[in-house]
Amino acid sequence: MRLLLIEDDVPIANALVEGFARAGISVDHLVRADTAESVLELTAYDLLIVDLELPGMNGLELIRRLRRAQVALPVLILTARDALEDRVQGLDTGADDYLVKPFLFPELLARVRALVRRSQAVGSSDLVFGPLRLYLNLYTASLNDLPLELTGREWDVLQHLMLAAPRVVSKQKLAESLGNWDSEISPNAIEIYVSRLRNKLSESGVMIRTVRGIGYRLELP
Repeated sequence: MRLLLIEDDVPIANALVEGFARAGISVDHLVRADTAESVLELTAYDLLIVDLELPGMNGLELIRRLRRAQVALPVLILTARDALEDRVQGLDTGADDYLVKPFLFPELLARVRALVRRSQAVGSSDLVFGPLRLYLNLYTASLNDLPLELTGREWDVLQHLMLAAPRVVSKQKLAESLGNWDSEISPNAIEIYVSRLRNKLSESGVMIRTVRGIGYRLELP
């Protein structure tokens, strides 16, 4: 999962980036909203977190412009403005959720996961594909009801494949979703993670099929 965070309070932003990193979520950070539209055109994100009070363009104007352009990216407003009219205006403008500072990070993390699940049309907190199950809230996996040991990167690749199944996920999309500006992931690295996953799934019947020139998809016999 890869998020774009627009927050002008740098200490808060740094704490959020570190917290999400511990949860296996990549975050790119902007201080201003002015460049967000061009950034969103270049990189595929799963969610946008934006403050309202920003230098230059404010958060509401950014959301308004994104919705006018029919950008369907889930948006969570994270702000100190707690008045009812602010909440109503934010949601009516096009935000999908609204969280007031100060907040507890576990709640923010849960809201982020719920918004991403909703955007991917996933209603449960678990993903199931044949004998394979991912527990999204616990960041763990099982295969044939037995624990499946995965590295963080392997778990992220598998999550994207399961969310998309039976559709194909491009190698570029996987690389963008797993990386961030400070640590980009190469397509060659994606091939390594997929190879490791294939070995771990080899006895289960779950297959990661290569669609030549495009990417990968999960299949059952």
